[in-house]
Amino acid sequence: MITSVLLICTGNSCRSVMAEGFLRKYLKGHNCGIKVVSAGISTLPGMMASSSAIEVMRREGIDISAHRAQPVTQEMIKEAGLILGMEPVHIEMVLNIVPEAKEKTYLLLEYAYGKEAAAKMNPWIVDPIGKPKEVYESVLMTLKEAIEKLGEKICQSQ
Repeated sequence: MITSVLLICTGNSCRSVMAEGFLRKYLKGHNCGIKVVSAGISTLPGMMASSSAIEVMRREGIDISAHRAQPVTQEMIKEAGLILGMEPVHIEMVLNIVPEAKEKTYLLLEYAYGKEAAAKMNPWIVDPIGKPKEVYESVLMTLKEAIEKLGEKICQSQ
């Protein structure tokens, strides 16, 4: 049974924050009491979500403007029931910190869609930081669909 999810990206200002917002909304709407946290492998603590991430999420009815970045810690990794990274370097960093987290650490798209389905697509979620708003829109759509699948899976585990 999964009771908490840790979402990891690089700076904890775009991808993991957007995924956290979508997942919280999904879980609340489906009465699933699962804790959701996001963090970054290389971030400045206290940094805000990017303005473009805030803008595209606001259009989805999700306010991430109060978010403040935090670096991933050993304690977060150990507490999490499921850890989802956006690209392989995030998984590598988690496992460098806590090698025994291997059984609960995945790429978000691989976990959401299954390894075989993810192999037919690019299982990495592109980092939109510093890129045009269209990239944020694309990431938003990728995350929105993946979080729907993820939410179904983890709610069923309760």
